[in-house]
Amino acid sequence: MTARTLLWRGLDAPRMEIVHVKSLDRAHGTQIGVTYELRWRLEGPVLDLEVTGGPAARVELGDADFFDLHHSAFFNSLPVARDGLLEPGPARAYTMCFVRVPELTADRAWQRYEPLGNRTVHYSSSGFEADISFDDDGFVTIYQDYLERVG
Repeated sequence: MTARTLLWRGLDAPRMEIVHVKSLDRAHGTQIGVTYELRWRLEGPVLDLEVTGGPAARVELGDADFFDLHHSAFFNSLPVARDGLLEPGPARAYTMCFVRVPELTADRAWQRYEPLGNRTVHYSSSGFEADISFDDDGFVTIYQDYLERVG
């Protein structure tokens, strides 16, 4: 994988995230919301996080399939890119290590990704559902009514 820099903005609230991707398990980014600035670094099974002027945390993946960082399209890309969910096929269920922002608390979350074809996946978790579109490499381009990639 060639290193890339990706940028997303919120559609439902003012926020942005820039991510520097080395590989699917090596990346770092900055997320900015109205009330926080978060810097994070993914190194394999460890996610280090720090809110400017606030808490810091080191979260281990444990027996979860992937991390999922609140408000981050990058982390929604990981199952799709790793498991090739860009073409129609059976739905996949994942156990995620979900990290809330800006609190930096982590819990298990169950998520379902249903490949619809044309690089679109129907995502569902805990009563929430949305269609998410991806580029050819499996990175989010549009997360319905939530996020869009701008760079």
